[in-house]
Amino acid sequence: MKKIALHWQILIALVLAILFGIFFQNQVKYISWMGEVFLRALKMIIIPLILSSIISGVSNIGNAENLGRLGAKTILYYIMTSTIAIITGLILVNIIKPGVGADLNLAQAVHLDVEPDSLGTTLIKIIPDNIFQSFSSNTQMLSVIFFALLFGFFITRADKKYSSVLSDFFNAVFEVMMKVTLFIIKFTPFGIFGLVAEKVAQQSDLFALMQSMGLYMGTVILALVIHGIITLPLITSLIGKVNPVKQFNAVKTPLITAFSTSSSGATLPLTMEAVENNSGVSNKITSFTLPLGATINMDGTALYECVAVIFIAQAYGMELSVVQQIIVVITALLASIGAAGVPMAGLVMITIILTAVGLPLEGVGLILAVDRILDMFRTATNVWSDSCGAVIIAKSEGEKLKV
Repeated sequence: MKKIALHWQILIALVLAILFGIFFQNQVKYISWMGEVFLRALKMIIIPLILSSIISGVSNIGNAENLGRLGAKTILYYIMTSTIAIITGLILVNIIKPGVGADLNLAQAVHLDVEPDSLGTTLIKIIPDNIFQSFSSNTQMLSVIFFALLFGFFITRADKKYSSVLSDFFNAVFEVMMKVTLFIIKFTPFGIFGLVAEKVAQQSDLFALMQSMGLYMGTVILALVIHGIITLPLITSLIGKVNPVKQFNAVKTPLITAFSTSSSGATLPLTMEAVENNSGVSNKITSFTLPLGATINMDGTALYECVAVIFIAQAYGMELSVVQQIIVVITALLASIGAAGVPMAGLVMITIILTAVGLPLEGVGLILAVDRILDMFRTATNVWSDSCGAVIIAKSEGEKLKV
């Protein structure tokens, strides 16, 4: 009997988890530990994998000119796709107007544990005051990336006998970390089963929520679908000259995992493995573009933030001017860059945009109830955009890919 492909195993686990969460709510506590263990295992390898992959990749790139060219292409792609995503959301929310007539009594009390940083503070914090403290926190990824880029670059400037030793060492560490990643990936179906069953069991009033917030949820999901199955495939096909269907098939496992975990950071090890082994992108490209993408390229989050803010304005009966809507677009782009790759990070960043256009912060309470569901869709969009970016940039560097 032919072994079932991993993405099918995950899909089967997803369906079973939904059924288990609906019909056996009281028994979910006995299997939820599988999701917790799986997430902890993924988070365990994020820092060593990013550190070793970036240092290995940059030291293999060779010089500042190559690194600068790669960096410029990567940032340009991220800004372009995020801006298109936001505009897609803006157009749809203005056409559908899901907030008009929304029930303000649905608002929930807001308890946000994370204080959002301004763009300036985010940029300053890229330079860590204690790199080991950054290593111990999965939320300070930009600092880890900055240090790894710096360390990798100066390996190439060191004396030959030292640079070759360090380069070989980090290449070896990266190779081992990929083996560990492949081992953890085998347990993905069990992890997904535990995570999703727990989430479904918690959403006991799911159908009531969908009735009351259906138009808002539909607007966000429709915008994400347009961006995910029309915009990104067109960019991948026209600019990258890559078959988007083949690329989608190559990254099915990380996409389903991103959808289930709602964390692009936790999905990063799986994304790197899939893009490198299935798409055929070199280590020097994946190790640079994907960790950076999981941190600053948030197409789905940026789109969602824009739609959510306009929805809140409509619900409160406030007509945003063209200038205010332009401010929403720009602020959503900047806020998405500062959002951490963890569940519900976008919700925290919405407070920045609300403040920028003078809307009440309590408005976040309106979208709180359905945020966790929409988080799954937008995280999958984020990871899909990252993977498309990696193959486009690899193709522009003249690499021969498998897709």
